[in-house]
Amino acid sequence: MPRTAETASFQFNHTMLRVRDPEVSLKFYTEIIGMDLLSKKDMGDFTLYFLAFDQGQNYKYMSEEERDKAKSAREGVLQLTHNHGTEKDESFAGYASGNSDPGRGFGHIAITVNDVEEACARFEQLGVQFKKRLQDGKMRHVAFILDPDGYWIEVVPSTLQL
Repeated sequence: MPRTAETASFQFNHTMLRVRDPEVSLKFYTEIIGMDLLSKKDMGDFTLYFLAFDQGQNYKYMSEEERDKAKSAREGVLQLTHNHGTEKDESFAGYASGNSDPGRGFGHIAITVNDVEEACARFEQLGVQFKKRLQDGKMRHVAFILDPDGYWIEVVPSTLQL
């Protein structure tokens, strides 16, 4: 069904992942994946972190208020939610990535890169854990890496045509 006047302003804004340790996850998503932290919201017993790739907005030069508005007005935002205390809880078993029982629910997020081989070599050098390397399986043009909480991140070429 085509978009209608009622849905013309709708856009996909963000995906939320729960994380055990925000310091570890923020370092991964900013330093390894290359996203920018747009905003952080302390909600009492949990904290929300909003990240996105800078698409020419120059987030680092924006005020916190401007970054907060930018996250609400764009697509492709990643929200990391940290429930306070999980990082210190030795009995915490982690979050379900959605892939322990394939075909049932959440599977992965994906990023596009100009050169998948080059990106995978960099991930390898940085010690990122792989779920699927380029040479594994039938789909040799994509890889899957794991974030610190075990969520799968598909790495695909920006020119991939499905």
